Amino acid sequence: MPKYRLFNAIIFLTLSAQLVLAQGIEVPEREEGDGPFERVVLRGGYIIDGTGAPAYGPADVVIENDRITQIAVVGTPGRPIDPEGRPEQGDREIDAEGKYILPGFVDVHSHIHSQNVTPESNGDIGQNVSPEYIFKLQLSHGITTIRSVGSGGIERIMDFKVRSERNEITAPRIVAFPMFGSVDSVEAARARVREIKEGGADGIKFLGAPRDILWAALEEAENLDLQTTMHHAQTDVTHANVLTTSARGLDSMEHWYGLPEAMFEDRLIQDYPSDYIYTDEMDRFGEAGKLWKQAAPPGSEKWNEVMDTLLERDFALNPTFTIYVASRDLMRMSRAIWHDEYTMPALWDFYRPSPVAHGSYWFYWTTSHEVEWNENFRLWMQFINEYKNRGGKVGVGSDTGYIYSLYGFGYIQEFELLQEAGFHPLEVIRSATLIGAEELQMDNEIGSLQVGKKADLVIVDENPLHNFKVLYGTGAVKLNEESGDVERVGGVRWTIKDGIIYDAFQLRADIRAMVRASKIERGISLDKPLSISNVPSDSL
Repeated sequence: MPKYRLFNAIIFLTLSAQLVLAQGIEVPEREEGDGPFERVVLRGGYIIDGTGAPAYGPADVVIENDRITQIAVVGTPGRPIDPEGRPEQGDREIDAEGKYILPGFVDVHSHIHSQNVTPESNGDIGQNVSPEYIFKLQLSHGITTIRSVGSGGIERIMDFKVRSERNEITAPRIVAFPMFGSVDSVEAARARVREIKEGGADGIKFLGAPRDILWAALEEAENLDLQTTMHHAQTDVTHANVLTTSARGLDSMEHWYGLPEAMFEDRLIQDYPSDYIYTDEMDRFGEAGKLWKQAAPPGSEKWNEVMDTLLERDFALNPTFTIYVASRDLMRMSRAIWHDEYTMPALWDFYRPSPVAHGSYWFYWTTSHEVEWNENFRLWMQFINEYKNRGGKVGVGSDTGYIYSLYGFGYIQEFELLQEAGFHPLEVIRSATLIGAEELQMDNEIGSLQVGKKADLVIVDENPLHNFKVLYGTGAVKLNEESGDVERVGGVRWTIKDGIIYDAFQLRADIRAMVRASKIERGISLDKPLSISNVPSDSL
C-alpha cells in the first residue's frame, strides 16, 4: 500500500461511513433554536465588530430577515440608557445590556466524524460520536461557520451543508473541502479534482501525493477556481513544502508541517533517527517536536525569504496550535475540566494510548518530549505572530476531536494560544471572524458586524477581550466580591446563525445529558473522572 494511502486510512474516516449517511440520517431534524424572525433587535450591548476596532456601545443592533440593517449607539457606558430615539421594537427582542456582541466565529479546520463503530470494534479508527454532538458543541461556543476538511466524502458533507443552509439541522454553516485522496496517475488526479468541483464542494484538501500528481491536481483546481488547502505530509515534504506548493497555486496550509522544512539551511531532510517509522505515531509526533529548531533561526535571511514569499503570494496560515498542546503538557489536556461533563466516553476511548487511533500516541510520553515541544511552540508562535504583524492572513482552526482536544472547547483554546503567541485580543477576534471569512472568500457576507451583512452573531455575558476563558462552555472562575463566593461566569449566551437564535446554555445542557446517558449506559461512574489509562491510579 502506498504511504499516502496508508496515512489517509489512519487519519480519516473510512468510506464505509458514507453508507450511514446518504440520506442525512446521522443528524436529526432541528428542534433547537427560535426563528427565523422578520425583525430582531438586540438591546444595549457592547460591540466588538471583528475588524480590529475597539469595543464600543452600548448599542442596539437591528436585524431584518437575517441582515443587519442598523447599529445605533444608544448611550454611554455605565449610564442609564435614554429610551428616546432607540430603534423600534422587533418581533423578537434580546436584552444584551452589559453583554458583548461579536460576529460569529469561523473554524477553518474542522472534522465531522461519524458514529459508525462500536467500542468492541478491534483496530477501528472511528470515534463513535454523533455529528449532532459535534455541531452542538460548536454552536454553543459561538462557531457559526466551519470549514470541513475531509469528513467522509463529498455526498456526506454536501448533505450536511445543504441541510444546514436550510436550517433543517442544528449545525453551523458548512464550507465543504473534501479530501483529494489517493490516485495513481495525472489523468486520475485531474478527474478527481473535477469530480469534487462537480459535486458542489467549495474547495479541496490535500495531504500528500507524488510530485506530478500533486502539481496536476493543483493546476486543475486553480483552473476550476476551486479553493485549496493542504496538510503537508512529512512523507512528501521533500518535494511539497509551502514554497513549492504555494508557487503552484495552493491557497493555505494547515498546522505547520512544510513550513520549517522550507527554511532548512544545512539539510534537506528532517533529522530522523535511524529506527524511525513514520506510521508509529510515537515516532512521528515525538520527532516532530524537534523540527522547528532544525530550521533557520528567527530573523535570519532564510526565515525572511520564506516569510516574504508567502506574504507576496497572499498565502494563509492556519496553525491549529490547540491540537498540539497535549504534546507539551499531556496532564493539562487530559485533565481539562470540561472532559468530565462534555467528553463522550467513546471519544475518551479514542484519545487513550493506542497504536491504531490517530493522535493517541501516548505510549510512553516523557518530560523530554514536552521540553522539546515547548521550544517547538516558541519558534512556531514567533513565526505566526510576525507573519500576522507583516500583514499575513492567520486563520483560527481547531482540528478538534483528536489528542484530548474537544470540539468547541479546543477552538476557544486556540484564542488563548494566539494571545500567547503575541496577538492582541482584538487581533485574535479578527482572525476568528473577518480573516476566517476572507480566507473562505465569504467576507462579503460574514466575518464582521456591520450593516448589510448576515447576522451571524455571538452574545456573551462577560468581556472576552479581558479574558477569553469566559467563552468556554465551562466559563471562568471569578470571585464575587460582594458575597465572597467563588463563581463561574461566562459561557456564550446566544449564538445566532442564518436567522435562528440558539440558546447556548440549553445546547450545552443537551450535550451534558448526552454524555451522562452514555456513561450510564456503559456503567461508568458519574462521580469519578475518566482515566487516561485502563488501570486506576490508586492501584499503582
